[in-house]
Amino acid sequence: MCCESKRRFLLLYATQKGQAKAIAEEIWQQAGAHGFEADMHCISEMDKYNLETEKDPVVIVISTTGTGDPPDTARKFVKKIQDKTLPPDHFAHLQYGLLGLGDSEYMFFCNGGRTVDRRLQELGAQHFYDTGLADDCVGLELVVDPWIDGLWLALKEALQVQEEKEDMNNAVDPVSSSLSTAPHAVHELKLSSEVQNLKLEDEGARDSDSLSQKLDDIDLVAPARDTKPSLVHSVPPVSQSALNIPALPPEYIEVEFQDSQGENPHLSSLISEGTTFEVPVTKAVQLTRGDAIKTALLLELDIADIAFEYQPGDAFCVICPNNVSEVGELLHLLGLSEKGDDFICVKIKQGTKKKGASRPQHIPERSTLKFILTWCLEIRAIPKKAFLRALVECTSDMGEKRRLQELCSRQGASDYTHFIRDSNVCLLDLLHAFPSCKPSLSLLIEHLPKLQARSYSVSSSNLYQPGRLCFVFNVVEFPASPSRPVSRRGVCTGWLAELVAPLLHPSKNSLDTKGEGSLVEKISIFPRPNNAFHLPADPSVPFIMVGPGTGISPFIGFLQHRQKLREKHTDWEFGETWLFFGCRHQDRDYLFKDELQCFLENGTLTHLKVCFSRDSSTAEAAPPKYVQDVLRLCAKEVARVLLKERGYFYVCGDKKHMADDVSEAVVDILSMEMEADKLEAMKVLAMLRETKRYLQDVWS
Repeated sequence: MCCESKRRFLLLYATQKGQAKAIAEEIWQQAGAHGFEADMHCISEMDKYNLETEKDPVVIVISTTGTGDPPDTARKFVKKIQDKTLPPDHFAHLQYGLLGLGDSEYMFFCNGGRTVDRRLQELGAQHFYDTGLADDCVGLELVVDPWIDGLWLALKEALQVQEEKEDMNNAVDPVSSSLSTAPHAVHELKLSSEVQNLKLEDEGARDSDSLSQKLDDIDLVAPARDTKPSLVHSVPPVSQSALNIPALPPEYIEVEFQDSQGENPHLSSLISEGTTFEVPVTKAVQLTRGDAIKTALLLELDIADIAFEYQPGDAFCVICPNNVSEVGELLHLLGLSEKGDDFICVKIKQGTKKKGASRPQHIPERSTLKFILTWCLEIRAIPKKAFLRALVECTSDMGEKRRLQELCSRQGASDYTHFIRDSNVCLLDLLHAFPSCKPSLSLLIEHLPKLQARSYSVSSSNLYQPGRLCFVFNVVEFPASPSRPVSRRGVCTGWLAELVAPLLHPSKNSLDTKGEGSLVEKISIFPRPNNAFHLPADPSVPFIMVGPGTGISPFIGFLQHRQKLREKHTDWEFGETWLFFGCRHQDRDYLFKDELQCFLENGTLTHLKVCFSRDSSTAEAAPPKYVQDVLRLCAKEVARVLLKERGYFYVCGDKKHMADDVSEAVVDILSMEMEADKLEAMKVLAMLRETKRYLQDVWS
């Protein structure tokens, strides 16, 4: 196609945190080498494209956010295509391929992409290439890379069919043959096992004609003496392979140091989600004993003087900084220790080849270098392959350069997953592991994502504690590993723990414990309302709460609220309430033990079921260890609440190790009590989810 004019296709992306945009940019960059011209736009820019009249193929890259919602940038588009007055042939002229991004840790995997895909089909649009569903839980690149590789042949054939159609002036199905020959057109590229992932990688490596990356021509280094691979060492076959590496992303940021002084932007200017509030921390209580495996803290915030409204079950976000010592370490490794307090101006590089280059919204045009590294960039982010590719150019040692190329190559996909992704390696770890790598500040701004605010469930009721907002969290600990030789705390939880250390009174386990001190620290927050995870509107409806560990947090707010409603409305009918709680040790991490006993005694909580997974027992019959085990012991009552009394079921906590097991237990309970097969029970659970009577607030 080198002698032909490049054929156009429309490329749309809908992004929440930048991943979909980055993948769209990768497609745009590769298009030229395959003889295509990608007309790329954010899906929100509806004045720049028109699907109603679009004749060329359309490629859509779309992420998922929240509880299965399309990203904010796609809201207007989705609302427009969901217009029920549109006829079923509205998009009959449209050919498209869609790549959805999601995380299978969450219930509605890739639902943003599925929603758009389903609606376009309903309106008559046709696939020219099968839908790809990439899973961030196992690595987006495992689906994204082969999907992009197969895209070019599918586009070529779709355009050939289109040309024949125009020539013949006849109605020809443009899709019938495109997928059968596309080398990587796997129906809904949702990979469910590592075996499938590896198979797909191998297929992609064999089909060199479909690869868009240049074959790396660097001399192969001798294999390291180590018999096992590591972050810095490879072994055959990777160490002896010719490598297919990504195209080098174009530079587009320019940083200029300034002599003048000034003030850094206010933190509120970094947040686009809504109004931010700076609030005092009035209390801090350690809820776990000192020898507990995890440290759980309760913080109380004073919101009396701000317009911050919430319901029990809502969440809110905390704006947090990167660790001060890590920022200092990064400045040192960049050779900029003396310039941390200098002001810099961030501009677009003149003559950049990056399409639509603009300063990232989370980067202020002017601020100190330290401000950007502290409040704007996620320096703990796991480096993407495009970032590794860019770091290759900043590395002088040939062995280190080769290893970075391997880690971003198709052949090194398994090493990337094991030594970078699964090991939670960040930029600091890479700079220590590859000391000849000296990236520029502009490269960091181009590749490090926005430092995201962290979300927490509210653990209080505005009826019970007017003007106060409480939340509970475990201080996250990341132990050292071979790829990351230092242990670290969570970015936000570690910062909060350090911030409130003067207020803490260890080993106290009561909401009424006074932890006030003379020092008042403030944090910045903004609301993040939950549209569904609330108490039933009808107080007579019974409900079940399952919240082991810090998953109990929103349910304390539920019970506080219910207690005040019972006190205020003595003539109301209130349904029964169940709480299933679990922890490791009864005497170390039984959170809110005294408060729960009070709720039981005053009738707010009808049934409390607890279990302790690590306590030994001398009983003849071993007690249940986990909340799902206790649920099964209460099968008849659980089924009665859900089926006969049309009650609600709430789950809060860890998804992978708890919420899925609870869901499976509920299916077993329904199957047993309904005397139906498992499939029928699963349908009932799906109905409960659909009608918002089985609700989850979970995290991975």
